[in-house]
Parts: sequence; structure tokens; C-alpha cells
Amino acid sequence: MLLRIQSPEGTKRVELRSGATTSRLFEKVKEAFELDSYAFAIYRSRGQKDEILSSKSKKVESLRLQHGDMLYMVPLSGDLFPSTSAAPAAAGAEAMETQSEPESRASSAAGTASVRESRSQTALVSRSGVEEDLVDQLLWKEDGKIPRKRDERLCRHGANGRCIHCSPLEPYDPTYLKENNIKHMSFQSYLRKLTHGVDKGKFAALEDLSCKIKPGCTDHPPWPKGICSKCQPSAVTLNRQPYRHVDNVMFENPALVERFLNYWRGTGHQRLGLLLGRHEVHKDVPLGVKATVAAIYEPPQESSKDHIRLLDDPRSALVDELAAALGLSRVGWIFTDLIADDVARGTVKHLRGMETWFLSAQECMLAGQLQARHPNPCRLAPSGYYGSKFATVVVSGDRENQVHMEGYQVSDQAVALVRDGCYVPTKDAPELAWIRESSNKQYVPDVFYKEKDKYGNEVTKLARPLPIAYLLVDVPASTPREPLYTFPVPAPPRAPFPVENRLLDGQVQDFSALSAYLHRVTEDEFLAAVSDFHVLYYLATMDTVHIKDVLPPLLSAVRQQDQLLAHEFYHSTEWQTVLQLMDAAGAAGAGGPGAQMSPVAAADAWACQHCTFLNRAENGTCEICQLPKM
Repeated sequence: MLLRIQSPEGTKRVELRSGATTSRLFEKVKEAFELDSYAFAIYRSRGQKDEILSSKSKKVESLRLQHGDMLYMVPLSGDLFPSTSAAPAAAGAEAMETQSEPESRASSAAGTASVRESRSQTALVSRSGVEEDLVDQLLWKEDGKIPRKRDERLCRHGANGRCIHCSPLEPYDPTYLKENNIKHMSFQSYLRKLTHGVDKGKFAALEDLSCKIKPGCTDHPPWPKGICSKCQPSAVTLNRQPYRHVDNVMFENPALVERFLNYWRGTGHQRLGLLLGRHEVHKDVPLGVKATVAAIYEPPQESSKDHIRLLDDPRSALVDELAAALGLSRVGWIFTDLIADDVARGTVKHLRGMETWFLSAQECMLAGQLQARHPNPCRLAPSGYYGSKFATVVVSGDRENQVHMEGYQVSDQAVALVRDGCYVPTKDAPELAWIRESSNKQYVPDVFYKEKDKYGNEVTKLARPLPIAYLLVDVPASTPREPLYTFPVPAPPRAPFPVENRLLDGQVQDFSALSAYLHRVTEDEFLAAVSDFHVLYYLATMDTVHIKDVLPPLLSAVRQQDQLLAHEFYHSTEWQTVLQLMDAAGAAGAGGPGAQMSPVAAADAWACQHCTFLNRAENGTCEICQLPKM
């Protein structure tokens, strides 16, 4: 008799002789999948019904199985399959792994139910061996249940009892989400819903949408001369995404955003930056994830009052290297869309909203490209990746004409359309996109969306054009009530170090700017002075003295805020060389920031009331903060 066994790792066949016992069936399944233990269950139905127990006395024939029947194997342990990396298993699953004989399955039927229950808290195996983000690993260890207090009016039990009115809610409970004004459930809640919610018992798999023809079909000539149902991508119906991969974007402190906005305030030109931070557990949303932003890196770009053009960044890999050494990574991008309304009152024009657009089609396209470059590791995806945690933040004017931040992501369907070259922006309507038509070079599947007509009926429309609202997912952006500081704010006497790639007078990163910034900085103040991503970036790219190779100890000191490591670096040969060059530049009297003055010049010098720097008498503006003499 030949039986088919379906598992999360695929389907295999086992052959049994006449008179074989169910114990022999378990042995054959273990051999077929090359397993190390018997920590699995076998069912006759897909929904985990009609379990087959291992027994040396019960015959397979008594189950009335036919040749070619399909059975379903369900792992009871996260590390069952040796070819994939497993997450920590629950206590019940670990107990099952210690049983080495299939006969023991029959004696532990009662314990099987508890093991299946513990699978809700067990991290499932990543099907491609890709390691998940640390925040996801932490969330998999939580049950995610929402606790409720005893209802004095409805509950009729004691203080230690539970009923339907006070039992914990699932993290995806729609009533709870609506009452707490949570528009989208977290991605982890969505995974729980797939694995052990209303769809309990099914093999959950997150298949990424593909709009390309499947390669390798030999039944016909390649496109455009031929296509068939086996290789043709299916038509796409756009749905509003019920979940989001990141639930909040939190900037550690207002000074972080203000420093970024200073470019627009000084030039009137728009600006774009990459958000460097870390993903953490968000306590305000069940099983939520928040992106905590610690620094903003500004890549090379050209901009004006109404456009931004990104340039090639030859130091992109260096930025990632520095961020990783500081415990950070790219978590999103930010850009400005600000036009001054009343300069005296400090107001800006309200440009984005329901009447216009939240993100333009061009901005959605760039957001989709960036999300595709930063995929999210996911254990339920066959490829190992699904979606992205990369967020978009736009700084524009709100209804009160104040500077305001809004966060977004584009849906996973939108990322697939952008990635596969099906999506293009329209020329004269920023709120609309367009789906390409098929050509000799590319086959594009039909894309539809649903909306209600004037009679209230739901109608399906072809996405030519496509309203952007179907592709957007809201992500709140904010700053905490109590500011956080991965990088301490400079003390009042010291102005901030210039930001990279700002080609403005007084804001260029060069050796004289470093000399001025570190002017009069003592050894004890050194760690606080260099605890700035922009300073560390310049030190890694400095041409005057190449110290990139000796920076790791300093990066560790900044990450750990370790004064001892900072003192060791301060006395290193390389840094002493930098200090000597600074002294030599100051003694040369070149007139740049930080240069030493003669006694006569010092007598006529004036101190800046903003940063207290001692300026030469002939200077009308401060050499450090560029503010006028008061």
C-alpha cells in the first residue's frame, strides 16, 4: 500500500506491506522525512481531525485506508526538521522529543493535546533557515493574549474563575482593535490569526505575490509568442491590507527632527534622509513593533523647493557598517514637503490630506522600491522573507498650518507591483497611479480594485488609473514625552557638528569643522563630544588621517557609553596624531574656526551670545553657529 504524507516541508510517499501496524507507519514517516525524533502527529483530515495513534497491535488496514490516500503530518516541536533552524520549543514539546519509540505515542495521547496547545507559543521553523529579527523572536515567545478584568455585572464566578466576559482576548480581536482606535492589527497578530486563530489546523504559508511569468515552461515558445495557464501570473485584485509590519515610528527626541529641518529653514529647499534606529516591542498595540529612530543620515542629493533627486551614494555600505557597530540599522526614510506660509508666525501651507493626496504616486513608487530592498525575515514564508518593516515619514503642514509628521507604508501588493515593473506614476495627477499594459517585452496581469458606485453597489474596476489610497497603510509617527538619547545632545557651549552631504557655507564636513567642534574639549568630555553619528561618519571618511581601521573601539565606547574605552582611544597613537594636526592648524592662524588668535586680536574679540565661541573682531557672524553678532 502506498500512502502520501503531507507536511509543512512538502509531501512524501511511504510504502507499507500488508499487515503493517501504525507503529510501522510512524517509522516509515520518520525515515522518509529523515527526522531525528517522533515529535509529530499524523491525521487523516487536514483540519487535525481523526488522529492516528502509534501502536504495535493496531493494523493500518483497520483504518480503512486506500492505496494513494493522503495523510497529514503535523510537527509537535519547532526543531523537528533538522534541515532548518528552530526557535525555542515549549515545555510540552520538549517532553515529547525525549520519546524515542513510536509505541510511546499511544501512551501519551492525553499529553498530545497539551503539546498542540503549546504550539501557539512555540516559534515555528523558518522554512529557508533565515534568521528573524530579534523583535520578532521576542514576540513569538509571547502568547499575545489581551487580559481582561472581572466584570462585576456579568461575571458570576469567584475571583480566580474565568468566563467569556473576562477571559483574555486574542491579539487580533476586531472589537478590541476598534474600541482602542487601532486601524491595522500588527503583523505578528496576523500571523497568530493564520496559525492558531480562526484558521487553526491549516498549513499557513505566506506566498509573495508575483506578477511575472514563471520561467522554465517548455509547452510553448516564450513570451510574446506563447503563454499558458501554468506559467501565466494570475490577475490581481487589490485589497486594503488589514495588518502593518511596523506599528509606530518614534523619534527619540525633538532635536533629532529639528536638526534635519534646519536645512529647509536655512535654504527653503526640500530634504531627504534615511532613518537609523532599531525595532522594538510596542506595548500600546498587541504584539506590536515600533521603529525607534536614533539618527538621520542624509545621502547625496540635489533638491529645490519642489523636488528632490537622489544621487549615487558610494559610501552606502560604510553607513550600514557604522550603524551595525552602533546597534542600529535602516528602519525607514523621511522627506520634507514644506512651503512657508507666514514666516513671521512660523506657519506652513497645508498641502496633503483627503482633498489632495497623502503620498503621491511617485513617492509610493520610491517607498515600494525601498521596502523591496529591505525585506522582512519571516518563518512562515517559503522564501524566508515577507513584507518589510521599512517605513516612510513625510514632514508637511497640517490643518492648523503647523509642521507635522505622518508615517506610512505601502502594502505588500504594492511592493510586488513596483518590484515587477507593473506600476508607474501618472504625469499630471499625483493621487493616481497606472498599471502598465502588456507589451512584447513584458506580460502584465490585469489588476483590479473594488469601490462602491453612487447606488452603494460594490463594483470592480480596472486599475488604469489606480487611486493611491488602496496601497497605503498608516503608521503613526511621534516623539516620546520623555526624550531618549542614544547620542547625547551637545552641551550649550558647543554647536552641533555639520551634517554630511550639506554643501552649504559653514555646514561642510571638513577638518577645520572638526577642529572647531572639538575645540577646548577635554579628555573627560571626549566621549560625549563624539557620541554623534555625523561625527563618527566623518571620522570614518576623513582623508587627513585615515583612522577608519582603528574606529571599532571608539564605536564600542559610544554604543556602551564606556568612559574607559573612550580614554583608551583618546590616548591611542592615531588620535594623538589627529590632535597634533588640530593644534598645528590652530597655530597656523588660518582664520578658520578653532584657529588661535594673537593677544591683540583676542582683546578685540567678541563672544557669541548663542554658543559662546570667541570670534575675531572683524567677523559679523559667528564662525560656529553662523548667527549674527548681537
